[in-house]
Amino acid sequence: MGMSGGTAGYTPAPQKKQRPAWMIGGATIVSFVALLYVIEAWDAVNHQELNADGIRPLESDGLWGIIWAPLLHANWEHLIANTGPALVLGFLVTLAGMARFIYATAMVWILGGFGTWLIGNIGAPPGVESVHIGASGLIFGWLTFLIVFGFFTRKAWQIIVGIVVLFIYGGVLLGALPGTFGVSWQGHLCGGLAGVFAAYLLSGPERKAREKRKTGTAQQLSY
Repeated sequence: MGMSGGTAGYTPAPQKKQRPAWMIGGATIVSFVALLYVIEAWDAVNHQELNADGIRPLESDGLWGIIWAPLLHANWEHLIANTGPALVLGFLVTLAGMARFIYATAMVWILGGFGTWLIGNIGAPPGVESVHIGASGLIFGWLTFLIVFGFFTRKAWQIIVGIVVLFIYGGVLLGALPGTFGVSWQGHLCGGLAGVFAAYLLSGPERKAREKRKTGTAQQLSY
């Protein structure tokens, strides 16, 4: 049997076509919201027993609630109210890049949750233990991230997204003000602040590039 040393018969394996970023982002957000529905379905069958695992302010074992709180909802109405904003705002954040989406979400989730753990009892009636649950803190973080991110990066399309989001959802920000007991304005406030912090931190590459350009221009003008 002979062997041919030529490569005429060799065909390279076809490369997999990479999916568009918007498709990956959309699938990610839809999967996350679907998970919320699965958890709520299980919880509804089991008399909402998971809701006790939310954030219990200033209690050491209540710190675990930081991890679980965004996944839990008081009832179907609570989850349905959060579904639309979560799908829209979460998807828009993915357009800034999946890495940024993951980091921003993690920062809002952890920092916003920790802030809620610190101040969550403010405004509660004496002797009443509050438990904070729901994805709304995460939604507020995504909202404020989108509103300010473009102003940090100075990219036109991100500024436009921020303005449109502010116009459509800006009224929601009133939910971060102290109000009716039973609505976690503390979670909204802390999530929103964490979203601004995440936007500033994650816009670092654009801000540094802008400073370099400014420095370079200044040096050219000094000659």
